[in-house]
Amino acid sequence: MQALTTRSKVAVNKKMTFKERLYIPAILGGLSITLRHFFKKKVTIQYPEQTREFAPVYRGHHVLKRDENGAERCTACGLCAVACPAEAITMVAAERKKGEEALYREEKYAAVYEINMLRCIFCGLCEEACPKEAIFLTDEMVLTDYGRKGFVHGKDKLVEPMDKDKRIDVSKRQTKEVAEFKTHPEFAHNQLYTKSLK
Repeated sequence: MQALTTRSKVAVNKKMTFKERLYIPAILGGLSITLRHFFKKKVTIQYPEQTREFAPVYRGHHVLKRDENGAERCTACGLCAVACPAEAITMVAAERKKGEEALYREEKYAAVYEINMLRCIFCGLCEEACPKEAIFLTDEMVLTDYGRKGFVHGKDKLVEPMDKDKRIDVSKRQTKEVAEFKTHPEFAHNQLYTKSLK
């Protein structure tokens, strides 16, 4: 049978020396490595009692933001799903009914909004693509689960609470330029459609 390459290696049946046959030097060498590591500073973090320091721009669990009146910002435009390189976001759009003006900002909203956390690569392209500043990545870690279904997060896990005291602060995710831009009401791109008609 011909070899795939022209390279060949000669196997040598080298006899072990008396020192190698004793195995004691090898055992002592291994123990010395163990003892050296035993007295070094531990690098293991005892989670959840201890937590690691995260960068201010750490990208963790997603949140669907509400506006200052408590209405959902998402208009189910689908730009976040298109921008997602992992195709982790799926949504179903619906039209707002009469009496739901306090729940949804615009005439169209996301009736179903799901993110598959097993597919998500936490790149942040969804929050960059969103024209309504509806989706952000927070500094919270995604919780573990025992089954795959638990990692498909719907609106029940993504939409922030109605209570203003429990809202999630995403100001760290915005650059100084964006924060300064938002101080000018004449440039506001995120106003209600009805306001722009007046």
